Amino acid sequence: MDVMLSAIAEPHRREILRLVRYAELSSGQIAAHFDVTRPAISQHLKILTDAGLVSMRKDGTRHLYLARPEGLQELRMYLEEFWDASLHLLKQAAESEERRVAQGNAAE
Repeated sequence: MDVMLSAIAEPHRREILRLVRYAELSSGQIAAHFDVTRPAISQHLKILTDAGLVSMRKDGTRHLYLARPEGLQELRMYLEEFWDASLHLLKQAAESEERRVAQGNAAE
C-alpha cells in the first residue's frame, strides 16, 4: 500500500491515471498532455506500473498503458476505510446533538 500511496502522491502521476483510466494510450500520447520531458513521463509510468496501478503492453515499438482496475480497487478500499470511519463519527455526533436538542426541548 505504501508504494501505491507514494505513486499517487505526485500530481503528474494522478493525471496520468486519469488519462489511462478508460483508454489505453501510448507513452507518446500521454507525454503530449504535459510540459515535461518524455523521460520524465517514462519515469512516472514506471513508478505507476511498479505500484500495480497501471499495466503496460508492447505493440511493436510502442508501449501502451492502461489503468489496472484491480490496483485501483485495492487503493480505493484502503482509502474508503478512512471515509467510513469519518462517516461513523459524523453519525455519532449528529445523534448526540439530536439527543441533546430533544432533552433541551423536553426540559422546557
